[in-house]
Parts: sequence; C-alpha cells; structure tokens
Amino acid sequence: MNQKKEKDKKERVIFLQTLSLAWELGYIIAIPLVILVAGGLFLDDKYDTSPIFLISGILLSILVSGILVFKKAKRILEDISN
Repeated sequence: MNQKKEKDKKERVIFLQTLSLAWELGYIIAIPLVILVAGGLFLDDKYDTSPIFLISGILLSILVSGILVFKKAKRILEDISN
C-alpha cells in the first residue's frame, strides 16, 4: 500500500511540474506577442503606416518567443542530463 502512495505522490509531482512548464511557456509566448502587437498597432496609428509596424511586431514577437523557448528548453535539458 505504501508503494501505491509513493507512486501517486510522484505522479502528482510530475503532473504539477508539467502544468507549471506549460503555464510558463504560455507566458513566454503570449507576453511578447501582446506587447509587440500593441506597440505595432500604436505606431501604425500614430504614423498612419498600417500594417507595417503591426506585421513587424508580430514577426519580432515570433523571434523573441522562439529565442526564449529555446533557452528554456536548453535549461530543462541541462537539468535532466545532470
């Protein structure tokens, strides 16, 4: 019976770690997107250049998010290998 409790506890910890990682990756992707798209919309409105800054903001957010996700994945893989 004790082994079952240990297994359940370990599975719960793994589930919470996975949920935490998914939550963190969501923020890593969403925050740059929202900030840079809002900035692009603001600049397009200010300089009447629609949609140049919006598209630039989207592309830049994809680049920033990609770099941040890569760094996070690299950190996780280093932790796993150690």
